[in-house]
Amino acid sequence: MDGLSRRRMLLTGGTLGVFGALGLASPAGARSLWTWSPAGSVAGAGAGVDPEWVWDEEVDRLMASVLDRGDVARVNEALRGWTRNDQPAPTGLPADVRDWAEEARRLPSWADRSKLELAADFNKRRGVYLNLLNGVGGGMLSTAIPREARAVYWSKGGADMEDRVAKTSLLGFAVGALNAYRPDGKVIVESVKTRMVHAAVRHLLPRSPGWAATSGGQTVPISQADMMVTWHSLPTYAMRTLLQWKVPMPAADKEAYLHLWQVSAHMLGIRDEYIPATWDDANAQYRQVLEPILTSTREGVELTDILLGQLAEQTSPGGIDRPLCDALARYLVGDEIADMDGIGREPFWEGAIRTAWPALVAFREKLIPLPLVPPLAWTIDEAVRQYILFYLTKGQGTHIEIPDTNRPTDA
Repeated sequence: MDGLSRRRMLLTGGTLGVFGALGLASPAGARSLWTWSPAGSVAGAGAGVDPEWVWDEEVDRLMASVLDRGDVARVNEALRGWTRNDQPAPTGLPADVRDWAEEARRLPSWADRSKLELAADFNKRRGVYLNLLNGVGGGMLSTAIPREARAVYWSKGGADMEDRVAKTSLLGFAVGALNAYRPDGKVIVESVKTRMVHAAVRHLLPRSPGWAATSGGQTVPISQADMMVTWHSLPTYAMRTLLQWKVPMPAADKEAYLHLWQVSAHMLGIRDEYIPATWDDANAQYRQVLEPILTSTREGVELTDILLGQLAEQTSPGGIDRPLCDALARYLVGDEIADMDGIGREPFWEGAIRTAWPALVAFREKLIPLPLVPPLAWTIDEAVRQYILFYLTKGQGTHIEIPDTNRPTDA
């Protein structure tokens, strides 16, 4: 643990035991003792420090300085023109921000280009499932994660969820793009921007009375533990569900998909010693850090209602498909999590989905080997993605930007 982490630990209560008592005082703050071994990580070794006490120190200090000296508008303006992986960090950035971004945009030494290309092909063939799971399913899981729901709700983006979802979609779509890590892709720059946003939120959110009153004793948000919880709500949850659906996947495809998200975790600032090396390691960590903390919060229920309302509007401008959207969400995450999120019961649609979806998956898998099916499916999926972004931004487009404040108190 470095010096700044130790100072933060002292400021937040003096000892791990004190912090744990504060966290466990609220069911939403409960978490398991960290026992996951770094031997199961992509690094293969590590100090074994509980990620609850680790953040992203260098960029945290940098973004605190940017906010305190009033440079947010300047940084955001420069970042708008940074859109491709092969572009250097913008010259319009302050020197300290540009130097950090140039270092942050480097891929880890263990990144495997051949696996990243195979992952892109896997996304092409399985995009309809992955978009549904990472979008709707992952979204419903995230609102049942107390810290994530509250951090989203009380930060600036929580007051305008259409814009917040659009910005999140930029990163998600970049990860799943066919050119994700190619020179003309976007995932590197979107990841670096997101890393800066997280650091800004860490600086701003402790000043929010609403967040402080509901944080379960946490005084610095978005720890490495929190980031790993969110990570598992995407690739680990998606792979577990694909296997439940009996989607046939060669071992190489599964390994490549994991590698895509391993690299993406690194690019988002998660330390290599916390990133699982295999799916077995990922599932072990999932059971320790994600499953025990899922619960209902007021913020999570409200965000769920907003997200499902948006989904219904996207699929039907009159919103008449909300019952179907609720039933689909319940099918994707199960009754226990759906109840935590306050998702209503729709017996007719729930029964229809339980009957139809396995048949649709089986039918689609029979078509996948046909020559034109994967590119046609990808074209349709891409059209849907672009429509979602167009709808959410009302045709104006959007950018991942550093926030300069928290959620307004009247929002």
